[in-house]
Amino acid sequence: MFIAKEIQTAAYLFASILFILSLGGLSSQESAKRGVFYGIIGMIVAIIATVLGQGVAGHVYIISAIAVASIIGLLLARKVEMTAMPQLVAILHSFVGLAAVLVGFGSYLDPKSHELTGAAHMIHLVEVFIGIFIGAITFTGSIVAWGKLDGKVPSKPWSFKGLQTMNLLLMLACTGLGILFCQAEGTGGMLYLGIMTAIASFIGVVLVMAIGGGDMPVVVSMLNSYSGWAAAAAGFMLGNDLLIVTGALVGSSGAILSMHMCHAMNRSFFSVIFASGSGNGSGGEKKAIEGEVTALNHEEVAGLLKEAKSIVIVPGYGMAVAKAQYPIYDMVQFLRKAGKNVRFAIHPVAGRLPGHMNVLLAEANVPYDIVMEMDEINGDMPDTDVVMVIGANDVVNPSAQDDPASSIYGMPVIEAWKAEKVIIMKRSMSAGYSGEDNPLFYKPNSEMLYGDAKDSVEKIMGFLKA
Repeated sequence: MFIAKEIQTAAYLFASILFILSLGGLSSQESAKRGVFYGIIGMIVAIIATVLGQGVAGHVYIISAIAVASIIGLLLARKVEMTAMPQLVAILHSFVGLAAVLVGFGSYLDPKSHELTGAAHMIHLVEVFIGIFIGAITFTGSIVAWGKLDGKVPSKPWSFKGLQTMNLLLMLACTGLGILFCQAEGTGGMLYLGIMTAIASFIGVVLVMAIGGGDMPVVVSMLNSYSGWAAAAAGFMLGNDLLIVTGALVGSSGAILSMHMCHAMNRSFFSVIFASGSGNGSGGEKKAIEGEVTALNHEEVAGLLKEAKSIVIVPGYGMAVAKAQYPIYDMVQFLRKAGKNVRFAIHPVAGRLPGHMNVLLAEANVPYDIVMEMDEINGDMPDTDVVMVIGANDVVNPSAQDDPASSIYGMPVIEAWKAEKVIIMKRSMSAGYSGEDNPLFYKPNSEMLYGDAKDSVEKIMGFLKA
């Protein structure tokens, strides 16, 4: 059974509208679930309209592949913990890049594409070349990003003298290969296309390897953008309008999000993406950390919380690892019932994924009105009695403001140290993902509470109730 071209076009238009509504819904926590629902319905409509379109053959194989892939997706989604969500997103981006590469080669080898003449043939060759180029970079770059996020690849930026010159030469080589490819007759451009694919794959590895761990949230967001442009390129090659629209939506939204995140880190977008100095530091001698680290126990923390009127909780990746968001919200409810003003402070790049902390808190049913962004909360820090830093590090590091030699210098941070008392919950004194030591641990108004975040919060709750 096939549907008419007009019906398919109408279905594509409807799906495009749903995808736009999905992006709009994802712009706030309150409407995020509705946005996801729109996206799911839009994708179902798009798949059905494509599979039942005119000229599509092999329905049994297509439906079987969709069924197998859907089962794998469901199993992965149920199995993957929130702490591993950034890795999952990164590896899924690699699939989109690989798909664009395969579609590009398939489109180039399709006899029908060589029946085109004149400008139409040249435009198609350019589409193929650009689509494979973007797809190859996305594929290998996403694999490296997955490795860094999963700890299989060192997070330290890979840098050497002449790195940017090498990248420029590789880009020029791909441009030259593109010219030769477009001039080749028949399928004679396969050699140039293969060499370009290898070079582009290497560029993807180099680009992500050269970016430091502190910038990985931006990298994940940018790879999302790359995957969108790769999908749009595949849409041009296949003549699929919906794939073009969807790819453009993903590509542009990913790029905009990356720019916003760079702004939140006080970083240049191009300096992050092209690793023209992965850190902001001047390269001079770092400031010596002064002070002494002191620690307290769970009963003492409970005592501080009982006396406090204003409390701010700063969550980080450590909270995600410990799955502490549930007992933390139980504690927040208890404290709010006692008449205390308790709020969460979220840094734009906390965790390993854009919005990572917001998702975790929403998962624990934390009300949106007590979840504040960094800019909203910093002005209230001097009037805050207690700040609880739970598994966060770089996003509360004072070196970002007062140490020009620090690699995170210039990055806006949550100014926890301005509160009357700071409680830092960590397993150890280890540095953050950026590799920078944190002077906050040594400040006179800061105390460490060592141990697993979930276990610590449960013990604190025991003393609060007692």
